[in-house]
Amino acid sequence: MTQLHSVHRFADLGRLYAEMTTTPEFQAVFGEPLGLTISQVGEAPAELDMPEPLAVQADCGGVIACLFDLLADTRLEHLSAELAWGFVNSFHFVAGRLERSEDSLARELGELARVPEPSEVYARELEEKQLLCQSVAEQRAAVETMRDFAAETYRALSGWPWSPSRGSRTSPSSASQVDALDFLRARQLAARERHLPAGPIVIFSGPAVWHDFQQIWDRLDAILERIPTMTLVTTGQRKGADAIAAAWAARPGQRVPLVTYGLYGTGRKTAFTRNRKLVDLKPVEAVLCEGSGLQANLYGLLREAGVPIHAFRRADQADDPRPMPRHRVPGRR
Repeated sequence: MTQLHSVHRFADLGRLYAEMTTTPEFQAVFGEPLGLTISQVGEAPAELDMPEPLAVQADCGGVIACLFDLLADTRLEHLSAELAWGFVNSFHFVAGRLERSEDSLARELGELARVPEPSEVYARELEEKQLLCQSVAEQRAAVETMRDFAAETYRALSGWPWSPSRGSRTSPSSASQVDALDFLRARQLAARERHLPAGPIVIFSGPAVWHDFQQIWDRLDAILERIPTMTLVTTGQRKGADAIAAAWAARPGQRVPLVTYGLYGTGRKTAFTRNRKLVDLKPVEAVLCEGSGLQANLYGLLREAGVPIHAFRRADQADDPRPMPRHRVPGRR
């Protein structure tokens, strides 16, 4: 990673890129763009290039690595992870805005497609709305890919996974209508796959203060060996036991689907309501670390539901905690 910061001449950039490997995600999103695109609402369709896959991948990782290298061995080093987190979150913020715009355009497209009119004006409006929706979807996928690689660089350099702060013809007109409906169906399936990962659910919950990662990783390794298609659902805290479990799920070459089930709503009973909803997910197993009354309540609910539980006590932790291992960023040699 540090070699990114020793490059001062454009000639060196070409040499550096030649030594790197573009990941399939960047090649798929940036290497095969739409023939036409609408860059912003109100603009005419145009043939615009996407950024070069290798360059955008290098820069997305490089901007995060720059922060860590800049502050290393200085009195500001302890702030590097916090600052880098903000950079990754900026990608996430833009991706969220694009997704909301995509959703709005998809609703408008759906309304148009459901009330067809045999006119050229209608067909043209439908095709333009579809192209705009596809263009925004392409932009959203690009920014998400950039965010994910920046987040992976953050994880490799900080040792912790990044998490956000919150969260298919009979006539020209009928052909346009069918294409739009197929596009909507494909988009719904893609969204469902992104947000509702399949696989048996394993619940994890623990307190915000927990230092022994190895016992948790070893137990999750054993569960994954028996349930290779598992989805891990945590109670969504960004530190302590939940963060340790999230770091395990994000290990290179593994990528266990992770769902962070945080607290949604206000009031004293919100956390206990969340516990009942976790049990309603019908988990096949659960891993709990001794914490507050919330973990005790969840333990009781899971036992009542007959869910096998792996429980750890605070006293079971190793006396001399070791830092979690850091890993290199994929796509770099």
